[in-house]
Amino acid sequence: MLSKGLRPLLLAPLLGACLVPPAEALIPYVYIPREEELKASALSIAQAAAQVLQTGQLEDSASLADLSVRLVPTNPDSWLLLAEARLRNGESEAAKEALAQARLLDPQNSGVWFAEASLAMADDDFPTAESLIRRGLELDPDNGNAYFDLGNALFLQGRGEEALAAFQEAAAKEDNFWAAINNQGLVLYEADQPEAAMERWLQAIAINDQVAEPVLALAAARYNGGDRSEANVGMAIRALDREPDYAEEAFQESQLWGEKLRVATRYLFTDARLQNALERALILSRLRRLEQENSPP
Repeated sequence: MLSKGLRPLLLAPLLGACLVPPAEALIPYVYIPREEELKASALSIAQAAAQVLQTGQLEDSASLADLSVRLVPTNPDSWLLLAEARLRNGESEAAKEALAQARLLDPQNSGVWFAEASLAMADDDFPTAESLIRRGLELDPDNGNAYFDLGNALFLQGRGEEALAAFQEAAAKEDNFWAAINNQGLVLYEADQPEAAMERWLQAIAINDQVAEPVLALAAARYNGGDRSEANVGMAIRALDREPDYAEEAFQESQLWGEKLRVATRYLFTDARLQNALERALILSRLRRLEQENSPP
């Protein structure tokens, strides 16, 4: 224990240090980015969001797009990107809100009209979708994908000839557009032109031989026309292995397969040589659907 006489001597230096004002106070510094830097960062983030969206990582893409619009809320392209991510993730209301903001910022942006058409298609409002696509094409007349969507909207309204013209325009606007050529086949088959339809499916396969739809459609059309060969049945098996969902007639219908092609496919599926592949495809398709239903929102 220290004696009472020493305490003041020990405390004096400490008290003196506390009473002397500091020579210079510390001022906190926060860096505020310039507008150009914010725009550059927002653009980089939007580009990353677009790349992630292409890989199917919808939530990650939406989060990045949301960050982009927060940094620079005046960029309509970022709002469009956010709308697309939300739409593909099934969040239609959030997509509509993002699209409304994009249209407010840039009503002459064709992408806004095309995106709103996608929302109308998702709601099965095909006349509205057609009107919106045509409005967008006035601003962007060389957009092959828009003509493809227009063909779908027309075909779903029972306007086959107009749909065929739209799909032909889509294929003319974009090189190697196998889906547009494939859909020409769908229209032609329902118009009782099976030979022309099969020719289109062969063209689509020549462009991309890894896709299932034209392969299965061609096999069904050939089988319905009398081709029971092992080669034709083998084509159908390969198509089902690549895309099991086509074993489900409801899925075929969702991909714009008309009644005549679905009947032909149903007939093909009665072949005994297809049963193992068909059962396997049905199981895989149902498992996939269950996974989607049980996946977190």
